[in-house]
Amino acid sequence: MRDCTGMLVKPNTTLHQTIQIIEKDAAQIALVVDSCSRLLGTVTDGDVRRAILQGVNIHQAVGSIMNNDPKAVPQGASRQAVWDLMVRQGLRRIPVIDEHRIVIGIEALEDFLQPPKRDNWVVIMAGGLGSRLAPLTEDCPKPLLKVGPKPILEIILDSLIAHSFRNFYFSVNYKAEMIESYFENGSRWGVNIRYLREKQRLGTAGALSLLPFTPKQPIIIVNGDLLTRVDFGHLLQVHHATGSTATMCISEYTQTIPYGIVRIEGNRFLGIKEKPVQQHFVNAGIYVVEPQVLSQIPSDTYTDMPLLFEQLAGQNKSVNVFPVRDYWLDIGHIEDYERANRDYDEVFP
Repeated sequence: MRDCTGMLVKPNTTLHQTIQIIEKDAAQIALVVDSCSRLLGTVTDGDVRRAILQGVNIHQAVGSIMNNDPKAVPQGASRQAVWDLMVRQGLRRIPVIDEHRIVIGIEALEDFLQPPKRDNWVVIMAGGLGSRLAPLTEDCPKPLLKVGPKPILEIILDSLIAHSFRNFYFSVNYKAEMIESYFENGSRWGVNIRYLREKQRLGTAGALSLLPFTPKQPIIIVNGDLLTRVDFGHLLQVHHATGSTATMCISEYTQTIPYGIVRIEGNRFLGIKEKPVQQHFVNAGIYVVEPQVLSQIPSDTYTDMPLLFEQLAGQNKSVNVFPVRDYWLDIGHIEDYERANRDYDEVFP
């Protein structure tokens, strides 16, 4: 059972204030209680979005949109009973109440599903300028731009936490103070977050030279401007199974040429193929490297991951790829950001 003190709101709390509470807590739910902390209802981020789409004023009392028949479990309920209710009702969060319906905590689905925690370090590259997303990034670093109810970087973090990773380094540069202020030390998510502060831009590989020491386990590196449902645990398993020194995730990219392609031989016409479709594999911005790779990264030098991988391949190291078959989107342009917001509810329910 988790503490839920920060999730409690009164029925007369405004929708706007409730949104702030929901966004502040990783649970994405608010519990509506009376003056004695008795459970009256629940409000999720989904409830809020639906209310706004229906034209509800954000200064309206949250009691008007809450689920006034919330599911709850009694204090002392067995794990099996809680699990059965979650599965039967399709719930990710269930309040825990005493005999007087006073809220004493909340149960979370991931606490029942999580495998043993992984000690691997995860480095998320969050220092880019985000120039191609201007003017959105003039006052906000790209990793803090919201997709749905959460910043991009928080969605990435949640995905990794769901696969039991708990030790994170965020590489920061542009508007670093905003990122550090939002995530702090990670305690809100129950994980450890530390920061690699780039005094100058070092690239996706160069930032690894700032790690305090060489760990004993492989390191996962993720670009801080992508959304994906890739199974990070499976990625790590494949990296181990193939004996890789470095593994790069790749995604299939399909491109339609908007013209007829003419085949010729000298001046002779051989044929034409209208608007052919070409398929390529592109770098997905997710990597796993063995600890010894860190020794090959120069300090205070701009180095990107593709260059590092080419160097490792040139040394006949075991360098492999991991095709991403799940949802993957690089948020590099405004149209990508707009698509991410359209996709959010379906991909990250």
